[in-house]
Amino acid sequence: MSFSSLTSGCSSLGSSFVQLGFPCNSLDGVLFSSSKIRKLALKRFNVSCSSSSDPLLVKAAKGYPVSRPPAWMMRQAGRYMAVYRKLAEKYPSFRERSETTDLIVQISLQPWEAFRPDGVIIFSDILTPLPAFGVPFDIEEVRGPVIQSPIRSEEQLKALHPIDLEKLQFVGESLKILRKEVGDHAAVLGFVGAPWTIATYIVEGGTTRTYTTIKSMCHTAAHVLRALLSHLTQAIADYIIFQVESGAHCIQIFDSWGGQLPPHMWEHWSEPYIKEIVSLVRSKCPETPIVLYINGNGGLLERMKGTGVDVIGLDWTVDMEDGRKRLGSKISVQGNVDPAYLFSSLPALTDEIQRLLAVHIGWVVKCAGPRGHILNLGHGVLVGTPEEAVAHFFEVTRSLTYDTSLQNRALEEPKLVV
Repeated sequence: MSFSSLTSGCSSLGSSFVQLGFPCNSLDGVLFSSSKIRKLALKRFNVSCSSSSDPLLVKAAKGYPVSRPPAWMMRQAGRYMAVYRKLAEKYPSFRERSETTDLIVQISLQPWEAFRPDGVIIFSDILTPLPAFGVPFDIEEVRGPVIQSPIRSEEQLKALHPIDLEKLQFVGESLKILRKEVGDHAAVLGFVGAPWTIATYIVEGGTTRTYTTIKSMCHTAAHVLRALLSHLTQAIADYIIFQVESGAHCIQIFDSWGGQLPPHMWEHWSEPYIKEIVSLVRSKCPETPIVLYINGNGGLLERMKGTGVDVIGLDWTVDMEDGRKRLGSKISVQGNVDPAYLFSSLPALTDEIQRLLAVHIGWVVKCAGPRGHILNLGHGVLVGTPEEAVAHFFEVTRSLTYDTSLQNRALEEPKLVV
């Protein structure tokens, strides 16, 4: 089956998975040549929809028994890594780095080569697809993303059009190469922004601390905002399916600014659109796990579960034991080590991951249960994080083993063998 016909693999439940790709160290710090990209893109492989050969992270996302919690980190590739900073000096434009296939692949694989996480997330941005459906943007050094023509009226809605996936081929090509590079040794993750979060940028014209323009639209121009969110919903669903067909094992939806809404407003202005995305994706790719992460989601956990996603990402302000009790055992969770722990001593980081001293600290891995837990940070890796601490995070995770006698007793307290 060729990459151009992956839809059938996405919706098929019977295809078998074959180990793919090249040696994990095949990059050797060098960019891919265009000829190698073409060769990789033309390779054929079968897409696994569910089997025992799924990567560990996919099994955990689906709630299957696993030997240990898989681990990856949000913002896994980026400025905390010296090799990334060196590359950024040569290619100072973020958009060039995130919209050029060979650069995307090299940056995405930098943490894989250094730390061997269980998930390799594509180096991209939630705003990357905007120009493909009619919203051009720039990224300025100080201001960050800037949208020169915000959408706040019916007339401005006319600028939107269905997403043109041809303009996002660099994403598809990158995912194909990543899938081949990591084989079945790790899950390749794609991601998108949720409609509400994307709409905050489109309406506000960039980043904001107050969200006053879009929040006022909820009351003064609700029909315009609903039309914008509906358009984004279809575009984002199409983009997710495109990523899965290109090789992503798993998708994370970032509703980064959903936590800026009161819970009853989130139910009205964010939840229905995420729920529709999940439904659209399920119709095409029923076996692809979907993760939902909201920054500041303590007041939204039960509502997040109602979207139909497979995994709820907890930020570090949520107690893992409390989060698991509120969500129940039939949905997987992700998180939720405070990123600041990576600046602490390595023994302190070990204790935070293992949570062996329950009297002093809550239990992350232990309270999450013996299945359905993906270890991650409660937010992205912070700039300045020591690489040694990141390496230690993954080393400790690989040293954990669930007691196999408890694999089918998800409601009971698991034993961790260290």
